[in-house]
Amino acid sequence: MHSRIKLISWIRITLFIIFVILILSPVIDWSFSLVLLAALLFVFALKGSVNLIRKKAAVRPSRRSTRVWKRLLTAVALLISLIPPILFPQYRAPEVTGEYEVRTAVYTYTDPDRMEGFTDTGERRRVNVKFWYPHYAGGTYPLVVFSHGAYGVRESNTSTFTELASHGYVVVSIDHPYHSFYTQGMDGKVTMVNAEYMREVNDSNKDGVYTVEELYGLTRKWMKLRTGDMNLVIDKILEKAASNEDPVYQRIDTEHIGVIGHSMGGAASVALGRERSDVDAVVNLDAPFFTELVYDRKMNDLAAKDEPYRVPLLNIYTDDVWRQLGKNSAYAANNTGNPNFKDAYTVHFEGAKHLSLTDLPLFSPILANMLQRGQADIDKYYCIETMNRLILEFYDYTLKGIGQFAPQAVY
Repeated sequence: MHSRIKLISWIRITLFIIFVILILSPVIDWSFSLVLLAALLFVFALKGSVNLIRKKAAVRPSRRSTRVWKRLLTAVALLISLIPPILFPQYRAPEVTGEYEVRTAVYTYTDPDRMEGFTDTGERRRVNVKFWYPHYAGGTYPLVVFSHGAYGVRESNTSTFTELASHGYVVVSIDHPYHSFYTQGMDGKVTMVNAEYMREVNDSNKDGVYTVEELYGLTRKWMKLRTGDMNLVIDKILEKAASNEDPVYQRIDTEHIGVIGHSMGGAASVALGRERSDVDAVVNLDAPFFTELVYDRKMNDLAAKDEPYRVPLLNIYTDDVWRQLGKNSAYAANNTGNPNFKDAYTVHFEGAKHLSLTDLPLFSPILANMLQRGQADIDKYYCIETMNRLILEFYDYTLKGIGQFAPQAVY
């Protein structure tokens, strides 16, 4: 029994040492997903070390039921510790092609004109943002404002933000509190997604839960909150760029502004192109044009409004949305034959799914497949890197006046 305990102890210590060596070598990059596994292996190694250095090893035979429970608990603990690295495996970051080193900064803005509608505390709405900007670069650079999907997070398209910033753009991504899965302010306060909002979004994708008119009302409500947050962020940035000595704000060219969003954030970005005269270019990633729709009471359906869209617009669609065009009235305004968007650029990524236009399939393929109910039939790196290149070329053309922009219709 004593020799068996010594063998088990040495195995535990060896496993921990091997794990540490792999972490210190280029084989494994340390990340938060390995914390539980590291802690468990450390505990095992510590227990093994204690057994080896004790003068009298615990050789008393334990009851069979106790041994079974110990093994069961050990197996459960190991399984739990392996969940993070399985959900968030190591991955190669998409290529960054620009010359500038990229830095980040986080801020929280408070809206003096809006109460927080998700609470009854009487507090003003607070919006958290994160900047990606070129470091050690002289001059000023166009501002690009991003809005995440239904319950996404501000880091959802980090590869896109990093690529843009490396080429001389200041990118700010917004966490929409209670629409974002979670967000943390500068004061450390964490705000989780609102359960009622999640229910609304989920039920809006089910037949028969809402009438067409009710769905129209929901989209108007969502867009009002989203565009309100985006207006707050842009107005705060313009104000601080004129008076604040913070180097992040001093790098911003306030005369050239682009907006971009994924899914619901894309819909809000299209809306902002209507609302603000200082928005010079819009990128829509897989979103319906909610604010370009009107509700027809006689037909009890949605139709595209009749008003030309004047701001340069790039639409990037996956199969999930492409199949809806011309068939689902929620996408009536997106129809490629809509004359009000005759000058818009439209690109279709064949084989892509809705989340293919975010970084999620890169750092958590399992989670992406679960959320979008299936695996995309397109190489995830080809998709995200090609999308990032197109967005860069579009903004170079529209915000910087560099080169031409002539994308393929299909990728």
